[in-house]
Amino acid sequence: MSMALVPSSFAASTALALRGPVGSLDAYIDTVSRIPVLAREEEVRLAKRYRDEGDLEAARELVLSHLRFVVHIARGYSGYGLPIGDLVQEGNVGLMKAVKRFDPTVGVRLVSFAVHWIRAEIHEYVLRNWRLVKIATTKAQRKLFFNLRKAKKNLAWLSAEETRAVARDLGVTPAEVSQMEQRLAARDVAFDPAPDADEEDGTYTPAAYLPAPDADPAVAVERDQWEGASSMRLKHALATLDERSRAIVQRRWLVDEGKATLHELAAEFSVSAERIRQIEANALKKLRAAMA
Repeated sequence: MSMALVPSSFAASTALALRGPVGSLDAYIDTVSRIPVLAREEEVRLAKRYRDEGDLEAARELVLSHLRFVVHIARGYSGYGLPIGDLVQEGNVGLMKAVKRFDPTVGVRLVSFAVHWIRAEIHEYVLRNWRLVKIATTKAQRKLFFNLRKAKKNLAWLSAEETRAVARDLGVTPAEVSQMEQRLAARDVAFDPAPDADEEDGTYTPAAYLPAPDADPAVAVERDQWEGASSMRLKHALATLDERSRAIVQRRWLVDEGKATLHELAAEFSVSAERIRQIEANALKKLRAAMA
């Protein structure tokens, strides 16, 4: 959670105040619902103290007295399948940002000003966590995402007339409405099957049916032909070497395991290791020329 826009000491003070009963959301909601709502005069007095004097205790009282409103707003987003506690937490961040920017001389109540900040933080959290892939990246898409969910009265797809009506109400094109509706109806699919998934479920993951980069039959045939031709050229090139040079190259380069060392070959052929290295270098040079 980012609190970059909130004074660190203010955030720390408020975080301590929000601890309350640990491990129970119901206990937290019950606690914040018991905090008295401030009268307008008291709210203005506290807001001026924080604005003019930087009084963190005044800011703390403003935040605490409005936590019940955050819970109320967060409950309106329970249909997105995200933990209500996390929604409340994000809303609390929005409330703290609102208190930081609230101007008591404008003549509006803090709750009216803070609701936009609270909703903005919750919106960002929903868009970040509702799906693995973010489905709304622009301001227009964010607006369409939330309004389309409200506009759809049931789980059925919108008709052409309903799509045009929603587009007209939201000031977007019917194509944008249809695209967002498809995104809302889609579901996340992991690329690989989960460890506990059975074989039947695993067959529907992308890893089971996406083609491999080298799955083109033409590419496979071409690769096999090239490998066959290369093997044939190597066989003919080896035949041009004398018996000792061919044995050294095979023992040094053409075995999967048990590669011979220069000293082992030197002892076998009764020459120095340096002579074996020279024979090997000359043989490899002839092989490259023959295969080219």
